[in-house]
Formats: sequence, C-alpha cells, structure tokens
Amino acid sequence: MKASSRRQLWGFIFVLPAFIFVIFILFIPTLNTAFISFTNYSFIKGTSTAFNGIQNYISIFKDDEFVQSLTNTFLFTGVTVFFELLFGLLLALAINRSFAFRGLMRTTILFPWMLPTALNAIVWRWLYNSDFGFFNNFLRSLHIIVKPINWLGTIHLAMNSMMFVAVWKTSSFMALIILTGLQAISKELYEAARIDGANRLQVLLRITLPLLIPSILVALLFRSMDAFRAFELPFALTQGGPAGNTQTLSLY
Repeated sequence: MKASSRRQLWGFIFVLPAFIFVIFILFIPTLNTAFISFTNYSFIKGTSTAFNGIQNYISIFKDDEFVQSLTNTFLFTGVTVFFELLFGLLLALAINRSFAFRGLMRTTILFPWMLPTALNAIVWRWLYNSDFGFFNNFLRSLHIIVKPINWLGTIHLAMNSMMFVAVWKTSSFMALIILTGLQAISKELYEAARIDGANRLQVLLRITLPLLIPSILVALLFRSMDAFRAFELPFALTQGGPAGNTQTLSLY
C-alpha cells in the first residue's frame, strides 16, 4: 500500500468514530422527525404512525399564529444578522489597529456577548420600562417626549426594540470572528498596496473585504442559525407580545 493511501486510510479510521457519533445523534433523529411529520403520530397518545401525506403541513400553515411566528422569525433573523455583520465588521476594523489599551478594549467589546441572553433581556426590560426606565427618563429630560413610550408594549416598537437588543449583544461575536480573519491577512499585501499608491478605501474594497469572505461566511452561518432559533430573548424580554408580534418559532 502506498504511503499516501495509508495516510488516507488512517485518517478515515480516526474520523470514523466522530462520523458514527454524528449519524446517531443528528442524522438518524432528523430522518425520524421528517418521517413522523408525514404521519398521524401523537407524542402524547403514542398512536400508530399511519401515513397521512402533507396533511400536517397543510394544517400548520392554516394556523395564523404559526404563520405570524414564522414571519417574525425571518424578520428577526434577516434584520439582526445584517446589522450585526455591519457593526461587527466596523468593530473588527477598529480594534485591529494598534492603539493603547487595545487588549482591554477588545475585552470590553466582548462583554455584552459573554453575558447570558436571559440576563441581558432582564436588564434591557428595565431600561425599556415605560414608567421609570432609562430611555423614557432620558428623552423626557431632553424634552423630546412628553408622555412615556411603551417600548415593549406597542406593536410597531416591540420587534424593533427586541432586534436592537440582539444587535447590541451579538455584534461583538461577529467582530470576534471577523477579527480572526483580519489577523490572518498578510501585512505585506497592505505594504505593497501602499507602495502602489492605493488609498484606504481601495485597500478595504480590493484586499480586506475579498480576503474576509471566508470569515464573514462563517460568522453569517453561525449567527443565522442562532438567530433563527431565538428563544431566550423574546421569552425574557416580551413573552412574545404584544399580540404575538415578537413571538418566534422557538417560542411558539
């Protein structure tokens, strides 16, 4: 057996246990769930798995609450991930530069992400409080508003308020992943660009962003999956209200 074939065989042997583990805890349960979705099986009654086609899917899409939760989830995921990527990129570019107390600044920026989501939600619920919350008191002190704003109890404001908290918390996570990609870019490329007379915008568009695409895709993948199954934030912040306006699929 050739040396390259032997290395491939040993690589396969080492990977095999992890592959089997993934099959048993992820692949098989996923297939089983997909199969059950086409039957009349009841997790409560434990009835037989008689095939009923797509009737379950037809029924659930006739449920207005499910459709609203699905819409809310896509809206929450799309908006928050976009702004988290934008602010995460800006943060990563800022803290990648050399300046005094850079290590302390990086730790401080990561602080919102390190805090548990439920704790963040409780703190922000107090900040949003319509009677004695920080935002209403601050706006009234500037004479911008007269009556307090019900940030979490108004249909048109509740979702925006919840998305603001998500962006505030998770932008630093995006920044951390993008910063890893930034530090992997060779400084020689920037030096060559400066010698050729490229300005900062050209360097950003022609060197930094193209080489950051793998890191950005990883950040988008992880954050999109996390945002799509959001539960703690709507549960602790709004309980899905008002009128289901902030209810996500996980909360549903």
